[in-house]
Order: sequence, then structure tokens, then C-alpha cells
Amino acid sequence: MRHWLRSYGLLLRWNLLRLRTSLPFLFIIQTLLSVGIVLGFSFLVPRDDPVSVLYLATGAPTVALITVGMVMAPQMVAQQKFLGLFDYQRAMPVPRLAMLAADASVWVALAVPGMVAALLVAVVRFDLSLTVSPLVVPAALLVALVTVAVGYGIGYAAKPELAGMITNVIIIIALMFSPVNYPADRLPGWLAAVHQWLPFQYLAQAMRETLDVPASGVPVLPFAVLAAWAAAGLAVTYRLMTRRA
Repeated sequence: MRHWLRSYGLLLRWNLLRLRTSLPFLFIIQTLLSVGIVLGFSFLVPRDDPVSVLYLATGAPTVALITVGMVMAPQMVAQQKFLGLFDYQRAMPVPRLAMLAADASVWVALAVPGMVAALLVAVVRFDLSLTVSPLVVPAALLVALVTVAVGYGIGYAAKPELAGMITNVIIIIALMFSPVNYPADRLPGWLAAVHQWLPFQYLAQAMRETLDVPASGVPVLPFAVLAAWAAAGLAVTYRLMTRRA
């Protein structure tokens, strides 16, 4: 355990030093994107529709985590493959999950300011009154874990050029064709059924129903589904990280 923690600390420091010139720009872009989703989509949402307003306000933090974990992180892995840094990292005598945890810590920390800013802008823009649950913190961590596990699995498994196309498709699906910023009943029946098996709906539900707890309480289902996705994503990602080139 001591070796794992020491490796994690050293890798985290190494990541911060390696990305020190990029992180400020990524921080600005991520924050502007999160706030822009709320402000831009607000022109399409009637302010007197509380359901649409709630979905938009709580969907923006979810999109922030999806963008960081499933889009930016695998694109960075693809860039590392081009530069040869990917093979160098794999040769390091450190636990593979410590490497993943160090990377994930940077990306999740990058998403937090955008999440908070988007939520605050939504509260002010729509004059919202939210009933926040203490479970919002574990919910956000679980959502981040799922997005990172899936994102790194894509980054490690796919060729760099293919990873870029996949991540572009993911962000389009998350923004436009998944029940993150609007209810699932607005989708065609077949697409709503597909989302029963994809993580996007449950990512949004976990965030939404801990940021504004429904009368029936916080449901267990999205947490159970996301835990299964996290376990499967981590297992696949770990297998890809440890396989021989």
C-alpha cells in the first residue's frame, strides 16, 4: 500500500509538471464550455417549464464530467501515443492503477470549477431553489469514475485517429441525443430504449437527484448501474494497461 501511495504521489506531481503549460488553457476552455451549455441552451428552454430548467441546470455538471473523462482524457492518451510517451509510461515500475488514479485526479480536478460555475450560473439564471443531498459528493465521484474508466479504456484500446473520432461522437451524443439536458420521454422510443443500456442517462440521474432530491428520495438504481459500469470499465482499462504491446 505504501508503494502504491508513493507511486501515486510521484505520478501526480509528474503529471502536473508535464501539463503545467496546458492546464490553464484546459481550465478556461472547460469552464467556458460548462457555463456556455447553461447560457446557450437557456435560449431554447422556456423559463416557466420547471422540468426543462432542472434538467438543464443539473445536466451541465454531468456534461462537464463527460467532457473531461470521456473526451479530453482519451484525446490526451492519443496524443501521448503519437509522442511515444505512452510506451514510456507503460515501462515505469509503478502500479498501473496508481498511474490511472494520478491521471484521473488531474482531469477530475479540472472539471470541478466548471461544474460549480455552471450550477451557480443556472441557479442565478433560472432563480432555482435546489434541495441538495450530502450524497452529491459520492455521486459526483462515481460519475467521474465511470467517465474516466470508460474514457481511458477508449484511449488505450483505440488507435489515436480512431480515438479522436469516437470522442467527438460521444460529446455529440451527450449534448444532443441523450437524456442529460432533457427528459428521456422526449426521445424516440428506440433511442430511449438504447439509453437504458448506456451510462449517460444514469450519470445525469445520479447528479440530478442528489442536487435536487425528489419527494421519494434518492433512488438506488443509478448508483447500482454506475457502479457496474465503473467496475467493468476499470477491469477493461486495467487489462489494456497491463497487456504486452
